[in-house]
Amino acid sequence: MTDLRIKSHQRGKPVSLLVDGRPVTAYAGETVFAALLAAGIIALRHPLKDQTETVRGGFCGMGVCQECQVTVDGMPDRRACMIPVREGMEVVTDSG
Repeated sequence: MTDLRIKSHQRGKPVSLLVDGRPVTAYAGETVFAALLAAGIIALRHPLKDQTETVRGGFCGMGVCQECQVTVDGMPDRRACMIPVREGMEVVTDSG
C-alpha cells in the first residue's frame, strides 16, 4: 500500500496583503482564496445586494463556480482561487 501522507511542507516567503482594510499575512505560491481561508475569512460576497443574511464563499477552489469573486487591486469580479498572492495586494470582499 502506498503512503500518501505529506512528509513535509515548505511554505513560500511571507507576503502582506490588505483584506477589507486589515493586514493579512499570506505566503508566496498561495492563492488569494487560500490566504483568505487561512485568515478565517470565509464569507466573500452577497449574491443579491438586498440580502444581508445570505453570504457566499468559495465552493470549488478551481475557478469554475465563481463563488469566490472579490475585488483585487481595484479590479472587480476576480476569482480569488485563481489569483496568486503578492506583496501589497489589496483585496476587498463584498462581505467586508
